[in-house]
Amino acid sequence: MNKPILGSLGRNIQKMRMAKGLSLSQLALDAGLAKSNLSRIEQGEGNPTLETIWRLAVQLNVPFGDLVATVESTLGENGVQVRLIDQGEDNPRLDVYWMSCAPNTIKQSEPHIAGTTETITLISGKLLAGENNDLRHLEIGKAHTFAADVPHSYQTDDSWATLMMVITYSKQDVSI
Repeated sequence: MNKPILGSLGRNIQKMRMAKGLSLSQLALDAGLAKSNLSRIEQGEGNPTLETIWRLAVQLNVPFGDLVATVESTLGENGVQVRLIDQGEDNPRLDVYWMSCAPNTIKQSEPHIAGTTETITLISGKLLAGENNDLRHLEIGKAHTFAADVPHSYQTDDSWATLMMVITYSKQDVSI
């Protein structure tokens, strides 16, 4: 990620951490990061992986898209690239992403916030995806919905795969 993207991401993380009343030490501990690494990320100096950003979102109990909403480019690593396309403001919250996976990629994802689901629609290529104990071969144009609050993964064969991913967060109780 380039410097402006890292700076924007870091500011978002810091703002949300402070809004939750969490110290740098507490969030780092909860997310399994060294305090110095989280400090560098917040200062726009670190180079966090997608999994690190996901762990921070889970610990902050916010959608992943809230952390990357101001990032206007593709995020990626290890053969996987994602880009936030849109976020809903309704209840439940939805994030929509474009995702591309390089040939022979296995992307393991940690559990997201409790009650989260993913709906994957394959645009091109071949993909095996879903909960780790129930992976499915996806067909182009067909959707597959699975629990994302458990370990899940994406696997390609010897070709690229492109997909749309809709992440649905659990409905929040709204007090009047």
